[in-house]
Amino acid sequence: MGKIRIDTLDTSSPPLVEASVTLLFNAFAEPERYSAERLGKALREDDPVFYRRFFVAMDASEIIAVGGVKAADWASRTHILYLSAVTPERRGQGIGRALIQARIDWLEKTFKSGRILVSATRKKHFRDLGFVEIRNSAIDGRHLLLRKF
Repeated sequence: MGKIRIDTLDTSSPPLVEASVTLLFNAFAEPERYSAERLGKALREDDPVFYRRFFVAMDASEIIAVGGVKAADWASRTHILYLSAVTPERRGQGIGRALIQARIDWLEKTFKSGRILVSATRKKHFRDLGFVEIRNSAIDGRHLLLRKF
């Protein structure tokens, strides 16, 4: 195992995008909702007004985790953490948490202020990073959490 590096996804690299799509597709296992085509489009599309950025955790040249952040097009200065996954064999090693922190750091460096939303089943991971649950937000075991900066 080499040193893990987290960086923005180079969307001009078809092998990196394809590896990210495969990781996400396998993690979500909901082909009707998260088709490989839909995931690929989300990773490749860039909108200058409503940005979308993906980060990858890599061990040597292998992608072991991916996570996105995007502008909420329905609320100003609101950012959403989404499409996050860690390969099954690397879970429980703090990689997902580091990926969340990398996205928070990028947002706080890039934008003067705002709020970050995430939908999660494991609230503690996010509470430890300054998120608070929005009251009465639970739907199907998922909770909406918010962090202001």
